[in-house]
Amino acid sequence: MAAYGLYTHIASNKFRSMLLLGGLFLLIYVMVFAGALIAEVVIDSGGPVDYYLAAATRDLIKAFPVATIAAALWIVIAYFFHQNIIDAVTGGEDVTRLQQPRLYNLLENLCISRGIAMPKLKVMDSDALNAFATGLNRRQYSVTVTTGLLDALTDSEIEAVLGHELTHIRNGDVQLMVIAVVIAGVVGFFAELFFRSFFYSRWNFGGGRWSRSSSDSDSKSSGGGAVIVVILAVALIAIAWALSLVVRLALSRSREFLADAGSVELTKNPDAMISALRKIENRGELPGATSAVMEMCVDNPREGFADLFATHPSVDSRIAALVKYAGGHDPGPIAMLPDAGAGAQLNPSRAGQLPPPSGPWSDAKASATGSQGPWARLRGPWGRR
Repeated sequence: MAAYGLYTHIASNKFRSMLLLGGLFLLIYVMVFAGALIAEVVIDSGGPVDYYLAAATRDLIKAFPVATIAAALWIVIAYFFHQNIIDAVTGGEDVTRLQQPRLYNLLENLCISRGIAMPKLKVMDSDALNAFATGLNRRQYSVTVTTGLLDALTDSEIEAVLGHELTHIRNGDVQLMVIAVVIAGVVGFFAELFFRSFFYSRWNFGGGRWSRSSSDSDSKSSGGGAVIVVILAVALIAIAWALSLVVRLALSRSREFLADAGSVELTKNPDAMISALRKIENRGELPGATSAVMEMCVDNPREGFADLFATHPSVDSRIAALVKYAGGHDPGPIAMLPDAGAGAQLNPSRAGQLPPPSGPWSDAKASATGSQGPWARLRGPWGRR
């Protein structure tokens, strides 16, 4: 199940990225056409439906170059400044080897072991346990880790999380996610702008005020076509907005399974990836972060009905895959302790360590002496590092 170097998956992500960019332009044109329909009703609220459709089509043809340039400009802005926007939302800051020697060395060693270009390293101040990668090209790639993750995880577990994010970069998942966020962001912005201006204006269109101020006879004789066209325009904008959200759902959940497997291939330690997932489980919600940012993270907790629209598989299913295909061992859910910090909540004895092992994978002698960790004997099919 190794994902690292799956060229078909990488090629598929690149192809889907191009389709998504083409879809952005298509959705922009739909929005412009809907806006033209509304504008024609504002100018003349007494025309028939076919008149408005023909007039809006002519308006779209005239506005086509401007809409195309605007969409292209938005892509350029997102290309160069998306990281600044994400950092502004999350509070992530660049760190150097001097500031974070432990984290920096772990990431650098992974990159050296496989000849991968070193991405930028960022740390955000949050008790949440999570990490994510961003960037559209080699010079932009970065990996952001929370302080809560650094406090709660051991070196081998942090290394597994870093390997997970590096695999996302190598497989092209990061580029696909950023492009999806760009599309959802621009279409959602204009859709919300339209609905706010439309409903807050109390439906006043030109001098006719067809929806509220016109007499009943005027509405029956001249406003019927306008009403139908406005409903059509609202429906088109709503569909465009919904499709921009569906774009995110087009991101296959398999990318997380592949990233987990790629991390195991990098670190040769499936148990570290499993224990990291158990610690991160349901503790990764970033306060103030948008849903788009959360979809980039190692874990994006969703429950109930919201799970139907999740871009991440459940932690249990990811661990089950690692146990089945990588020979790892699941310690089970790790309970949190009340009235403790982010790191201490995960361990009754010492932050950053797993609780004493129990069950079929435990080693009573090692536990008694305290000389070995819970995974000392069982390191998976790749052996001990």
